[in-house]
Amino acid sequence: MSGELPGLAPARIWAASRFPYLASAIFGSQVSAVPGIKTVAVDARWRFRADPELVAGWSPAQLGSVLIHLVSHVLRHHGERADGCLVSPGTAGDWIRAADAEINDDLIQASLELPGRPVLPADFGAPDGRLAEEYFALIRKAPPPQPSQVAVAGPASSPGQAGDWLDCGSGADGQGRPWDAGDGGLDPWQAELLERQVARDIIRHAKEAGTVPAGLLRWATELLSPKVDWRRLLAAELRRAVADVAGAADYSYRRPSRRAAATPGVVLPALRRPVPEVAVVCDTSGSMTDDLLAAALREVEGLLSALGLARQLRVLACDTAVAPVQRVSSARQVQLTGGGGTDMGAGIAAAYALRPRPAVAVVLTDGYTPWPGRPPKGMRVIAGLLGDNARDAPGWVRTIRVSDL
Repeated sequence: MSGELPGLAPARIWAASRFPYLASAIFGSQVSAVPGIKTVAVDARWRFRADPELVAGWSPAQLGSVLIHLVSHVLRHHGERADGCLVSPGTAGDWIRAADAEINDDLIQASLELPGRPVLPADFGAPDGRLAEEYFALIRKAPPPQPSQVAVAGPASSPGQAGDWLDCGSGADGQGRPWDAGDGGLDPWQAELLERQVARDIIRHAKEAGTVPAGLLRWATELLSPKVDWRRLLAAELRRAVADVAGAADYSYRRPSRRAAATPGVVLPALRRPVPEVAVVCDTSGSMTDDLLAAALREVEGLLSALGLARQLRVLACDTAVAPVQRVSSARQVQLTGGGGTDMGAGIAAAYALRPRPAVAVVLTDGYTPWPGRPPKGMRVIAGLLGDNARDAPGWVRTIRVSDL
């Protein structure tokens, strides 16, 4: 059973006073005491779980430092990035060491007081300032580490002492934990709003005081002005959204179970696994070019083909009104009609009204459009913002900037 964590308030105050640019994250996250888990962990929904017996002997500075450390895992999306490195339960410990090294190399220099001996890049002969992916590759090639080299803080033989390593949780390695179950935490769009607020605070603080660790400043700059491979990001978002639906197996009475023969007079349901539907909303206002839209559509088509969903694609052309839906198996079949004003809210509403309802709506636009005030329930929206001068989408939209077509 979870409850309030003793000593949390002074730990938060310590963390916010020394890392003021992370105050929004420290106070915006949910922290609960969960006896018996023997760690302090975080998940992707910004829910922190801490064993009160473990942290009982920690000072506010130590607990505050662990919170800063875990916040850094979530801000840098280590749980999601682990998926790109094919991290499994067997390699999760190596990934967490790599992710810890990415965080700790500059936070330690910023007066972080982690209990135990924090993992640093030098522990596996690597330079500071690199990404977790590079450290992970080095660790996988190296001999197994000594126990003393895998410690941030963790399960202990006596309360408050450093153990072998801290299980930082699914927010660090993407592998689910038993304590992740339950309600609460931040929805993805809320988490993105919080991340962008933290990034703005970091950049503002760096301009005023110049004391932000280099890794955090680099993260904030890339978040607000990203220079990344948009195709890889779009592929990851589509895979994640499709997997969420494809994994949502449930029982249905539309097709009786084959086991019904063993129970005469009783109708048993069969297990049904839904096939995810994807819709694409194309902005066809006057500011969009056919070449730009066609190139983006080809990328979406290729991604869906790789997922085996190309025949499930439905396309809606939209300026201020929405054209009839087109079900296509190739981008060449799409008729992009329009050319007037623009309102992607109308396109998203039309996609939401489709039957069966899409699990994912991909909106291709330059961003010069009104957006709905809140996310549609049960449908993930991914915006491909086309062009170097595209405007931002709302925080609840997963945004991919497409600038190199």
